Amino acid sequence: MKMKNLLLALLASATLAACSGYGTRAAAPAMTSDGMLTGSNGMTLYTFDKDAAGSGKSMCNGPCATNWPPLMAMDGDMASGDYSIVMRDDGKKQWAFKGKPLYFWAKDMKAGDKTGDGFNNVWHVAKP
Repeated sequence: MKMKNLLLALLASATLAACSGYGTRAAAPAMTSDGMLTGSNGMTLYTFDKDAAGSGKSMCNGPCATNWPPLMAMDGDMASGDYSIVMRDDGKKQWAFKGKPLYFWAKDMKAGDKTGDGFNNVWHVAKP
């Protein structure tokens, strides 16, 4: 009887350990700071007017993505709430907010800079 109880206790313990991560979710890929979205590095995130919300596609590729680096998603990242993932032309994944892909601006030098806002009248600070 003691062996049976020990086995049941071990089984219950293993089951609880396996389920301990169930229901937890990863932190959002962006944060809100001063009314705008920022990356985990504190740098301002932007949206591009040529990206159609919900299209699942980024229109900023090649040289554009050099100036406007995408907020990349990693393998295993999953969409949640207002955040979704789009596939880029190069096959990599990018985070989107409310269907609009998110980008950094290469000329922002420090957290809080938003020098890309209004650039060519098509780039805008991403807002929650």
